[in-house]
Parts: sequence; structure tokens; C-alpha cells
Amino acid sequence: MVVADYDFWLFDLDGTLIDVEWRYTREVFDRVGDRLGRPFSDREAEILWHGLGGKRDDKLAEWDIDSNEFWPAFHAVEDPAARAEATYLHDDAAFVADIQTPVGLVTHCQPFLAHPVLAHLDITDWFDTIVCCSDDVGWKPDPGPVSFAMSELGVSPAAHGVLAGDGSNDIGAAWNAGLDGIHVERHDPHRRGECVLGDYRLTSFEQLWQNSNVEFSRPSPDDA
Repeated sequence: MVVADYDFWLFDLDGTLIDVEWRYTREVFDRVGDRLGRPFSDREAEILWHGLGGKRDDKLAEWDIDSNEFWPAFHAVEDPAARAEATYLHDDAAFVADIQTPVGLVTHCQPFLAHPVLAHLDITDWFDTIVCCSDDVGWKPDPGPVSFAMSELGVSPAAHGVLAGDGSNDIGAAWNAGLDGIHVERHDPHRRGECVLGDYRLTSFEQLWQNSNVEFSRPSPDDA
């Protein structure tokens, strides 16, 4: 069983353990579009919300949208209570509550959203530390947030750890910090637009208990 193989676990949040109902995503991008004077199609909203096809800022640049204008507008229209109400926990994520080693969360979701969501789902106590990426801590795939989470957990740099996430930035952060990376794919790979590598590649965390796991040789972190 893979769970018992690690001294500690780190997880991404959005798209990995939780997701939101489409109606909320659509409403957010409608409001962002109103602020920027530029509507967003369903596909553009899906790509930016889930980080499909690579870095979000690269997509914004491709669409001639200034990221310095987009992100403040995006965060300004999000409502913590509405976001929490629209958020659901993936069924296969329940195993996190039973992990007996230290467990941390490393997320791009900002504190004003992350904490209400965790409280609404009643899963805050699953985690021994919650790290929200920032300009000070760093942004995945930078190893800074992972290293900070490890220090908060009090684990040794030599400990055998893993980070599980749904995006290439999660795997990159894991490898850049010297951890194993588990990619859980929540989308049709054709809609994602890229192949995300990982030490384990899953479509459900339930595969951690199945014999169908496939372990991959680790390529360069630059390929994550």
C-alpha cells in the first residue's frame, strides 16, 4: 500500500481533494469579464480555473490579457461564503483523514478562500499545516512552499515524503523539493492539453490500494 510508504504527505487542494460546481465558476468569470470589459468563454473559464494546458499566466498572455489586471479582478469578485457552499469533496479523498503520518496542504488558493472552504467541508483538522502560496513563500512549481510546509511539519529534509496534486506545477514542486510526486488526473487528458508526468499517475486515489498502480521513472523536474 503506497500510503504507508511515506514519512509525510503533502496535498494540493483545488482539483485534487476538492472541486467547485460549474455554476460558481461561470458566475466568477462573468463578473471578472465585466470588470475587464472582456467576456470569457466556457472553455477559457475552464482552462483558467483548472490550470489546463500549462501555466495560467502564459494563457493570459496568449489571449492578450494582462495578468496584473486579471488576478486582482479575479480575487475581488470571489465570495468566500458562496465559494464554500459551491465546493464539494472528492469521494476518493476521504483517505486523507486516516493517514497516520504528518499531513500538510500546499495550495495556490488564498487564505480568505481556503480556510472557509476547509471549515465548510469540516476537513481543517485533516492537516497539520496549511500553506497558502504567496509572493513571500513562493508559488508552485517553486520548491519554497513545499520546504516551508516541511519545516512547519517538523520533518527532516531527509524524510521520505510525497506531494499529490492534479497539475504539472504540483509535480514540479514535489520534484524540485526532492519529494515523490503523485498526479491525480481529474480531467480528460485531451481537454487538459498536456501529459502530466509523475512517480504515480492516477485517475483516483483509490488506485493507491490497487495492484494497477504504475510507477514511472523520474525525468528532469523541468519536464514536470
